[in-house]
Amino acid sequence: MKSPVVKRSIVVAGHKTSVSLEEAFWNGMKEISGLRNMTLSELVGEIDNNRQQGNLSSAIRLFVLDYFKSRAMAAHPEKVPAQ
Repeated sequence: MKSPVVKRSIVVAGHKTSVSLEEAFWNGMKEISGLRNMTLSELVGEIDNNRQQGNLSSAIRLFVLDYFKSRAMAAHPEKVPAQ
């Protein structure tokens, strides 16, 4: 059985590294970087510079989740759960 996690090499701040993410997160990263007119490497570098803890793959997953969650809330503010 093939793993849903895809490992890819990427250059971040001039250093080659590998990142393992599910295909859905790679697709989300490509969409976000395209909307921001950035390369995938530039976006991953930004995420890497801003992460507080954890590994890079986890930081990317949280970034993508937060990005699309924010977009969903902006599109439907009436559905934002009460805190």
